[in-house]
Amino acid sequence: MTDTTPALAVTEHLVDGVRCAVHDSDPAGAGEAVVFVHGNPGPMDDWIDLVPPIARFARVIAMDMPGFGRSERPKSFDHSVTGHARFLGRLLDQLGITRVHLVLHDFGGPWGLRWALDHRDALASLTLINTGALQGYSWHRYARIWQTPLLGELFQLASNPRAMHIALNRDNPKPLPRNYVDRVAGYADWPHKRAVLTLYRNTRDPASAFPEQNLGLSADSLPVCVIWGAGDRYIPVRFADQQRKFFPTAEIHIIEGAGHWPFVDDPQAVLTPMEAFLRRQI
Repeated sequence: MTDTTPALAVTEHLVDGVRCAVHDSDPAGAGEAVVFVHGNPGPMDDWIDLVPPIARFARVIAMDMPGFGRSERPKSFDHSVTGHARFLGRLLDQLGITRVHLVLHDFGGPWGLRWALDHRDALASLTLINTGALQGYSWHRYARIWQTPLLGELFQLASNPRAMHIALNRDNPKPLPRNYVDRVAGYADWPHKRAVLTLYRNTRDPASAFPEQNLGLSADSLPVCVIWGAGDRYIPVRFADQQRKFFPTAEIHIIEGAGHWPFVDDPQAVLTPMEAFLRRQI
């Protein structure tokens, strides 16, 4: 039986009629918070090794976005970069967050950056983990499958925990812990898989779907920390240095021996630079 026990304490919030699972380390705390935004496949449990240390000195928010983890999966939800960014903003408004330190991974990158473009005064810092401004990016093979009608549905129907173990470990520099893959598979019901198909089909063209072409985030002065697993097969490490094109003063940390989920491969190697960076910003 797959273990889907929440790794982080969560409460349920209703945002635009959609039930959303949220971890809030200090619900009555200040309006300044470190906000962790997962990507695909998520969920917020990805952050289990990072949230507690950061919560010692800051209010921390993490969530399961609609279609992921413990949150609701309505067919009508707008699974696009704009749709998820809008939802993120309304959730933060509901939580009373007015000053935001974003920590983004994978699809959390475009979701969070799109929110930031619309809330520039609220953005205090960016931590980008294997994501960011991806100029010239081409989709990986799984994305191309999900974007293809019928083939994507067949692929999702055939997906199971064993196949997921094989696929992820083939692409990662080191085997991912079995409990990590089992946890991801535990949330992979059909409504989640349908949400993934819709999300990728709404973002076939990265140049038009992702917001980096319009970055106007006072990039010369915005504090940015870039952390990247050197062995990422989905978003190659060459994009780490590219972030300085958009954020000239960004600090960049490359983690050797880690892949697309460096916080799973080597949590301490991610936490060390991230914690030092955030302590300087809070």
